[in-house]
Amino acid sequence: MKLNRPARRAHLVVHVAASACWLGLTLGLLALGITATTTGSAVVVEASVRAMKTFADWLLLPLAFLTLLSGLVLSLGTHWGLARHRWVYTKFWLTLATVTATVLALRPAVGSAAAAVSAGEALPDASDVLFGPIVSLTAYLFMTAISVLKPWGPTRRGQRIRTTLRKRVDAGAAGRTA
Repeated sequence: MKLNRPARRAHLVVHVAASACWLGLTLGLLALGITATTTGSAVVVEASVRAMKTFADWLLLPLAFLTLLSGLVLSLGTHWGLARHRWVYTKFWLTLATVTATVLALRPAVGSAAAAVSAGEALPDASDVLFGPIVSLTAYLFMTAISVLKPWGPTRRGQRIRTTLRKRVDAGAAGRTA
């Protein structure tokens, strides 16, 4: 089922806004992580890691799921399709992987770092607050680039659909000229 123009545009706005917010939030998490690992002040470390935990607990998953859901609706409701073009297929799987990594790795790492720092301990491992945001940010920038550039062409399924549609159009045109 294809989305009509107003619905497609509304979903596109939601998807772009959610994606931009997710990207910006991750950039903010990286800035806080860098601050926590490079400062000499225990107070600044604790404030940075607690802010990371607040953002991770309240904003990260809703934005991640909204991005995934709106992208899925757009892919299934437009001519791009989910498995017709390699860039869409790649974005879907990367988004799914980053959502999973957020749930299973980034949030728990930030949570354990916040618990340790709140208990008066030093930051246990810099990678707890840096690795997740760096990997996520890299993935989001890559997905943004392929959204703009749309590289790689259609998948095999997309090529079959395109060929079938061309044959129908050619047959219809031949019938009208006869």
